[in-house]
Amino acid sequence: VALSLLFAPAPAMAWEFTPVPICTLFHQGTDMAVMVTYDPVDGDYAIHLSREGGWPEAELFTMRFEGPRGLTISTSAHMIEPEDTRTLTVRDRGFGNVLNGLNFNQRAVAVLGDLEVAVSLDGAAPAVEEFRACPTDQLVSIPRATPDTTS
Repeated sequence: VALSLLFAPAPAMAWEFTPVPICTLFHQGTDMAVMVTYDPVDGDYAIHLSREGGWPEAELFTMRFEGPRGLTISTSAHMIEPEDTRTLTVRDRGFGNVLNGLNFNQRAVAVLGDLEVAVSLDGAAPAVEEFRACPTDQLVSIPRATPDTTS
């Protein structure tokens, strides 16, 4: 459902935060949708970057934040589904640099191979601050299947 929202035709809208069912920061840019999530059950952060034209294969993914507190971060641990190349995902236990980049800059540029896709960070700061303060103790948690070890 979340991915279908990423591709729904809509004009560029503001950065939005929601705490339910997990902490989510979302922005539909002109050329790319950005969704940052935090799952308190797993303790994992993720950034999902979706674009209609898909992402090429490349060993290194870079996110460049341009503005007063510019920074560049890179990883080879990005994932693109082979069946649907529209969404690139990076997961990690800490996202301080990503959140700082979104919060304190004017533009983010996703770089994969020769492809560079930019998104405006205008208006992102208030939503990022809400995301940082997400009330994880009040979230609806989805029960996870646990293996039966009683046999």
